Amino acid sequence: MKLTDFDYYLPKELIAQQPLPQRDESRLLVLHRKSGKIEDRIFKDITEYLVPGDTLVLNDTKVFPARLFGIEACLVNGLKKVEILLSKEQENQVWEVLIKPSRKVKVGAKLQFGDELIGELIEKRGSRGLVKFEYEGNFFKILNKLGKLPLPHYIKREANEADVEQYQTVYARHRGAIAAPTAGLHFTPQLLEKIAGQGIKLAFITLHVGVGTFAPIRNEDVLEHHMEEEYYEISSQAAEIINRTKGKIVVVGTTAVRALETVIRNRKSKIENPKSKILPCSGFTDLFIYPGFDFKITDMLITNFHLPRTTLLLLVSALAGEKRILEAYQHAVNKGYRFYSYGDAMLIV
Repeated sequence: MKLTDFDYYLPKELIAQQPLPQRDESRLLVLHRKSGKIEDRIFKDITEYLVPGDTLVLNDTKVFPARLFGIEACLVNGLKKVEILLSKEQENQVWEVLIKPSRKVKVGAKLQFGDELIGELIEKRGSRGLVKFEYEGNFFKILNKLGKLPLPHYIKREANEADVEQYQTVYARHRGAIAAPTAGLHFTPQLLEKIAGQGIKLAFITLHVGVGTFAPIRNEDVLEHHMEEEYYEISSQAAEIINRTKGKIVVVGTTAVRALETVIRNRKSKIENPKSKILPCSGFTDLFIYPGFDFKITDMLITNFHLPRTTLLLLVSALAGEKRILEAYQHAVNKGYRFYSYGDAMLIV
């Protein structure tokens, strides 16, 4: 399976740089897997594709201001600007981070972030490292003052006050993501209330979106790629709702798909109906989903449009078929859909 098979051309002007004023007014491309039929709708029309008895599964992770700008005091060259992205919390005030510029920051460097936060680089592996922080008080309160929201690299501007609200789902609850589960950005409280009023259950699970979701595939043979672990959690309430589903499991976002498909594969005993074996649990997943994957619980998927040659594009290709997906993406380009995090949505049925 070649990486070049999962490529497509996208004009730069179709990469959304700003969110729409109204979340559910984004466009919705509906792709019918069996027939290949494509429909052009508005996101709030999603209610027409859901029926009583279905369950909508949403990822309630919350993005935190994980981007920090500081300085390193260097006796030779004076002050050097340093940027880090907090990736994963370890123990004893240590975080795994991404470092910029990575070549100039050496192990042992003292990094100053404002007056309240000092870090020491205690380990380094290329552009990644471990930083031990020193501070007084609550770390996340300090982050809220000093940190910046980590918008994706293809959004060519700095995060602003509007992004603090817009680059977050309206149901975000559990802090821990360095990127939003963007398929959920299209929902409003009113739309969710309407969906629930139709007899459709809402199940909220958590997967903290981390480096694993966005790490590039570096091998032409995609089967050589290994996903980095990301933390997930499924509550007893969510498990019960999913297990009692009479209709379809409609998953919002690729991250929620990976959490569900991980848990269903971790069951200890095989039973006739695998949908009744989602248990309350937490853990880490490195599940890599690519064409040929056997989906055991995902019936329908709501997702955004993804970058070429990425694990996310492989996942939607696994569900809908590579040919169908690339045809749908070409249709979206021809019709001027907005792409990526702040872009429009796709429903795969």
